Amino acid sequence: MRVIPGAVIGWDLGAALALGAALGISPPAIAELLPALEAVMVRRVNEQIAASRD
Repeated sequence: MRVIPGAVIGWDLGAALALGAALGISPPAIAELLPALEAVMVRRVNEQIAASRD
């Protein structure tokens, strides 16, 4: 993950591509799906971080 103090700003997409390849997922499929997955996961992790501060 790419982080700043108190928030996640993104995934390490190189690592995500390598993980997908290790799982046998084709690179074009990974490239198509990762941006949407990253956006949702970053939002959810940041929501959890904010909730733990309250």
